[in-house]
Amino acid sequence: MSDEQRDTGTGWPQPAEPRRPSGPASEPDPRPDAPDPDELSPLVPPAQEPARQEPPSSPPAEEAETQRIEADPAPAEVDPERPEADPERAAAVPAGRRWTSAGVMIAVLLALLGFTLVVQFKTTSTDPTLAATRQEDLVRIFSDLDSREKRLQQDIEALEESQRQLRSGEQGRQAALDEARRRADELGILAGTLPARGPGLSVEFRPGAGKPIRADRILDAVQELRGAGAEAMQISGSGGGSPVRIIASTYFLEGPGGSLVVDGRSLSGPFTITVIGDPKTMETALKIPGGVAASVAGDGGTVNVDERGVAEVSALHAPMKLEHARPVS
Repeated sequence: MSDEQRDTGTGWPQPAEPRRPSGPASEPDPRPDAPDPDELSPLVPPAQEPARQEPPSSPPAEEAETQRIEADPAPAEVDPERPEADPERAAAVPAGRRWTSAGVMIAVLLALLGFTLVVQFKTTSTDPTLAATRQEDLVRIFSDLDSREKRLQQDIEALEESQRQLRSGEQGRQAALDEARRRADELGILAGTLPARGPGLSVEFRPGAGKPIRADRILDAVQELRGAGAEAMQISGSGGGSPVRIIASTYFLEGPGGSLVVDGRSLSGPFTITVIGDPKTMETALKIPGGVAASVAGDGGTVNVDERGVAEVSALHAPMKLEHARPVS
């Protein structure tokens, strides 16, 4: 029922009498057709209302009840976006379609965990270094490993033969002496106190334009040659000076003007390393992808490898003079 009609108890609406708005005097009447508050002053009599007509006799009870039902406000509309506002609609929605924030978060975390496991499995199951290597390089690496295995097998057989000879009677003493001399020669070559000759390589390092050969490149080459079975090495420069024997304690520093300081001695480039060992194995170790030759080429330099049937390592390393240690007899 509108604000301008009121129930008279007879079932028929009757126009509402004009009344003064309630509430504070400072608040205006929200009705659009409300009179000005100044016009409702008690000093000014209100306008004369037209004569009201009495409604006809009361209608039957069924008609009054029908009018009251039609005057009642309509039920509140249910929001179609919120099924929980309507119990019947919420009951009709299947349980599997009701997603909560916790369920969505768990699903996202499980998806991220699965993605991480797949990426880790792919990363660990493949070797990027070998995958990018050419077939020729893989054949060389396999040949390298095969030759190293054969060399180690020969060393094992020689040691076993020496052990059998040492355990025999009179021949054992002579065999022990020969074995001691052989071991002394090997240790003298490794320590740099004895010269050596045999098959090997000559490795030349030439710097690029305006960029000298770095000391760490030479050190990497020495480490690669040792890992490939090098038994004796020496390095020389282009100035005509005597070469320097390379042993376990040799160090390399960068000197002024592109020079190289080896064990306190200055050498000028290009530098040449003479090494004794298996030529094929050592050359493969130097030219492996991402190895020494590739690193020097990345700096603008070049590495020239020359195989030699007989390489001579004549430079000697002065033995350390002992001050406190004495051999035990």
